[in-house]
Amino acid sequence: MAGVALITGASAGLGAEFARQLSGKGHRLVLAARRKDRLDALVSELGNARAVEIDLSEPEATAALMRDLEKTGEQVDILVNNAGFGLRGPFAELDAARQREMIDLNCGALTELCRAVAPAMVERRSGAILNVASTAAFQPGPWMGVYFATKAFVLSFTEALHEELKPYGVKVSALCPGPTRTEFGAVAGIQSLGQFDRLSMEAGPVVRAGLDGLDKNRAVVIPGTTNRIGAWSTRFAPRSFVRRVAGSLKF
Repeated sequence: MAGVALITGASAGLGAEFARQLSGKGHRLVLAARRKDRLDALVSELGNARAVEIDLSEPEATAALMRDLEKTGEQVDILVNNAGFGLRGPFAELDAARQREMIDLNCGALTELCRAVAPAMVERRSGAILNVASTAAFQPGPWMGVYFATKAFVLSFTEALHEELKPYGVKVSALCPGPTRTEFGAVAGIQSLGQFDRLSMEAGPVVRAGLDGLDKNRAVVIPGTTNRIGAWSTRFAPRSFVRRVAGSLKF
């Protein structure tokens, strides 16, 4: 019987799809998110899951989540750090508190959860961590500067953690999706993906690619040929050109 998978941001989009696919692989699930009604519906659908209503952007939230797991005697075999959000608009005009909340969730909570589960995984010499980054991690993003920067952090941190934990049999991967058909755009204030809409992937193939890459212990997983070309091409272009192009995109 497969072990426990902890999935954050599990109430919709990629998080809900991670829950469905990991459930299909026989894992017992702990689903963490803010929207309890959606979590409860997903628990009813899957049967082998339980819900934890929590806002991981709040101080001490990750510690509270780990205490909840300790009370039930659940050992995390797979951690999927999926919780996160973005904001689009001029940096100087976007709400300051909301931008700090984005950093705390996208970077802070993710890091704390990795730190919480890594020691036991190292001791057992088994376990897996999948951190959801983005193709945004590969370049600066004017008009979404803080979001792009948080995903650059996730990518860099995950690659480092991959190397540190590999000798102990612990798998660590960064999943870097491009445009995906989820609620992300609505939350971020993106009205339309414009020219990127036809290139958007469905959640199912993105999650399958992520779990397959994690199983093979690939440090970086970029689903979709177009996304891979776009992400890696930024390494060969001048930074000044990359940021001008990114700032000119309309969506």
